[in-house]
Amino acid sequence: MQKIQPVILAGGTGSRLWPLSRELYPKQLLPLIDETSLLQTTVLRVSQLDEVLPPLLVVGEEHRFITRRQIDGLGLEGDYNILLEPVGRNTAPAICGAVEYCAQEVDEDIILLVLPADHLILRREAFQEVVEKAVALAAEGKIVTFGIEPQRPETGYGYIEEGEGGLVKSFCEKPDLETAKSYLKQGNYSWNSGMFAFSIKTFRQEMERLAPEMLSCMRESVALGKRDGKFFRLDEGAMEKCPSDSIDYALMEKTDRAAVVAADLAWSDIGSWHALWEVSEKDENGNVSKGDVLMEDTKNCLVRSEDTLVATVGLEDTLVVETSDAVLVAPLSRSQDVKKIVTQLKKSKRGEFKLHRTVHRPWGSYTVLEQHERYQIKRISVSPGSKLSLQMHHHRHEHWVMVSGTARITNGDDVFLLHENQSTYIPAGVRHRLENPGVMDLELIEVQNGSYLGEDDIVRFEDDYGREEE
Repeated sequence: MQKIQPVILAGGTGSRLWPLSRELYPKQLLPLIDETSLLQTTVLRVSQLDEVLPPLLVVGEEHRFITRRQIDGLGLEGDYNILLEPVGRNTAPAICGAVEYCAQEVDEDIILLVLPADHLILRREAFQEVVEKAVALAAEGKIVTFGIEPQRPETGYGYIEEGEGGLVKSFCEKPDLETAKSYLKQGNYSWNSGMFAFSIKTFRQEMERLAPEMLSCMRESVALGKRDGKFFRLDEGAMEKCPSDSIDYALMEKTDRAAVVAADLAWSDIGSWHALWEVSEKDENGNVSKGDVLMEDTKNCLVRSEDTLVATVGLEDTLVVETSDAVLVAPLSRSQDVKKIVTQLKKSKRGEFKLHRTVHRPWGSYTVLEQHERYQIKRISVSPGSKLSLQMHHHRHEHWVMVSGTARITNGDDVFLLHENQSTYIPAGVRHRLENPGVMDLELIEVQNGSYLGEDDIVRFEDDYGREEE
């Protein structure tokens, strides 16, 4: 069996799972089923395959640090790499970039196994068996897609029509209900999972024939890309010139080398709150709940609390999701329409589509506790051995009060330690830095006041994480 290179596509925002999924903390990074995120679950799943290389993850620049932290938290043996996309160009350019990276940095004689980071697969042994079949077909020169055996006439998925000899006859868009029912009766249709296996040679040959401009742009983007530890940054200029398209439209619907393997995996893309309700464990009343939740006379509901008590009375078939800055209430059957709320938030330029009150940074996180016109209060957590950039602000002053742990403070020309219940004041215009030299998390309260409190009022002079000046 040839070596398998897992390529995990970890882009996207999962807007149908708002308010839990946000643009800067999307669905694949969330622990939706248990305490492990979907991304971590995917990495663990591929690590158990035979003849498998360390994974290559394809992510956007803004998700690079939290992605690395989650993978490091698994404690797996072997290295991994993260391919950074400077701009979003859909799945076809992302996969092209991964192929060209592997040809340049790994080995041309491998089979790529391309998987979305945000799918749930409960039958892991069946997954290994299906991967073996797909890899064997890929070694024969096929571009293999995984067709999920349909459990119901689903209108939310695309379909694959299987022809003779396991070859793909056609790809079908999301159908209406009657069409979906007819697909199930015919028996040769499966759900389109978005998982693929192919050799570098085969993929290049077909992209050269069917989408040469895209292949050329991504080849240039890799050739001009730069290594930064575990990160490999694709060249932005070359990728900006690349056409944007999905892998289905750019390649799979046009190639005559597409094959499908049937996959009964207890699979879900968890593409909506209703999909999450379907795959989650339910109580005797059909309810799925998480967090501080009380229910009375409530049936077939999904109720989730992230920050405070949520109580329901007399609800049926309803979705209730609470976070620290938003509450969503809708019929479970309308969960696909949550995306329309996100569209409204974007149009009105509200921050709730992008950020939670807790924002993750490479050094730790901060949580906005209170926010007003001329002051705001944050809780800051700095991981052991980590430090913020050496920076200054033009418009705001900061007061730091230590809650737990030990901090090394740079405040102008002074460098000193602060312990629990001690504090310091940093005027606007003064260079400063916060470090955690200890072995436990550093927790502090930051009070900001001034004429402007935006995160773009940061001038960085030194930074351990390669971030440009904001």
